[in-house]
Amino acid sequence: MPTDWQRALAIVAHPDDLEYGSSAAIATWIDAGREVAYVLATRGEAGIAGLPPAKAGPLREREQRASALAVGVTTVEFLDHRDGAVEYGLALRRDAAAAIRRHRPELVITLNHRDTWDGAAWNTPDHRAVGRAVLDAAADAGNEWIFPELAEGGLAPWDGVRWTAVAASPRPTHAVAVEAGVERAVASLLEHRTYIEALTDEAPEEYCKNLIAQTTDSAAGRFGGRRAVTFELFTH
Repeated sequence: MPTDWQRALAIVAHPDDLEYGSSAAIATWIDAGREVAYVLATRGEAGIAGLPPAKAGPLREREQRASALAVGVTTVEFLDHRDGAVEYGLALRRDAAAAIRRHRPELVITLNHRDTWDGAAWNTPDHRAVGRAVLDAAADAGNEWIFPELAEGGLAPWDGVRWTAVAASPRPTHAVAVEAGVERAVASLLEHRTYIEALTDEAPEEYCKNLIAQTTDSAAGRFGGRRAVTFELFTH
């Protein structure tokens, strides 16, 4: 992965999207003195069976803020699109472009925008919509004639995005060695305890440890045995 950058912005659909591996890379980058901020399209309010959205949303927001702090991220914003019903379109592109203009990153991070995870498992509509909108918004943010209302509201165009890195893509092109960030990635995922307890009967600590190990070990064979997190990297 490129290292000649200072600011990154992660824009994903839900609380916990970044914690299934990407947080290990984010912890590693923050250790190196780089800045990373999070923007989430939803509050994940439709993500826990049996827990109404009005209760789940605030709970998942709290868990996400704690999860971000575990890897050193202090800025977490929510766009308040409806969980499970995020639509690709101008509104989503505008919100993503506005976030990019606010934070002025050189690297943008998002989650898999493709139809499947591995050629077999179907991806969710929210992930596909947000990932595609973010890839488009990286260019939208720098064009003064697209969403001129953003400039009128004080958000000047930002054409400084050099790359968008897509996490968990079935077509990875780059990787980040993350050995030093693995423990914090486990701690970060564990902050989503309520969500994890509803997701699996496995003990949360073991679930998080095993999942991060699986994610980071799966790329090691291609990268000299080093634990790594992969990305599909697009240039702008």
